[in-house]
Amino acid sequence: MGRMRDDTPDEAHRARLSRVFDEDAELYDRARPGYPPGLFDDLAELAGTGPGCRVLEVGAGTGKATVPLAERGCRITAVELGAGMAAVARRQLAAFDAVEVVTADFETWPLPAEPFDAVVSATAFHWIDPAVRTTKSADALRPGGALAVVATLHVAGGTRDFFAEAQACYERFDPATRPGIRLPAAADIDTSAHAAEIARSGRFGPLAVRNHEWDLTYTTEQYLEVLRTYSGHRALPSAAREGLLACIAGLIDGGYGGRVTKRYLTQLRVSRAR
Repeated sequence: MGRMRDDTPDEAHRARLSRVFDEDAELYDRARPGYPPGLFDDLAELAGTGPGCRVLEVGAGTGKATVPLAERGCRITAVELGAGMAAVARRQLAAFDAVEVVTADFETWPLPAEPFDAVVSATAFHWIDPAVRTTKSADALRPGGALAVVATLHVAGGTRDFFAEAQACYERFDPATRPGIRLPAAADIDTSAHAAEIARSGRFGPLAVRNHEWDLTYTTEQYLEVLRTYSGHRALPSAAREGLLACIAGLIDGGYGGRVTKRYLTQLRVSRAR
């Protein structure tokens, strides 16, 4: 659906876009959703993220996944590129002595000598350089340790008619929008690219996948705040971005009573180091 969610960028734009989230870390923390509790149950089962587990989190953001992992007793080193995002994460995690937030890019950050039990990356792995992310994750793990990648995807469901109508706003204001695009069903989400990347590294065993579909209802302003945190929207020229947001607000207020429901797919992808 246009740029309603953050798609994996091409390499020419990845590094630049990965930094836009830090422009307003407080907005990101306020507007972005967290994760369903069942995700952390699956992480404990598949990746062993229970009490005492030593976790390296890649791209911690403001701590949306870090806090629940800390609450479950994990010892966490959380690496976050953005200084503003890292500052919010430190504030959110101040009560947890076993959590350290490091401001650095994962690609060049020197790994500690002691290996980790799990590497976790929640809605961030696609921003890491593909030439580095899988092999460096393997280097960080003990034998049998888990690489757990969480993807957050916008899928068909919720207020379906609104998302179909909103496509016209994207086609009008965002020249990168492909005409007629529609949201995929959760069952149609393809994990083959990630599985192939893991297999090419030769460092991991088979991939296990768990899916969590869930709905979140937004007021008009809440939905606009979420859109303002997305890299594709932030990268638009200001006039185009504000025109797009006004068009979407008019749709929600005029046709949907000021509230819309978005369906998320939170997908967990776990593989064990050989």
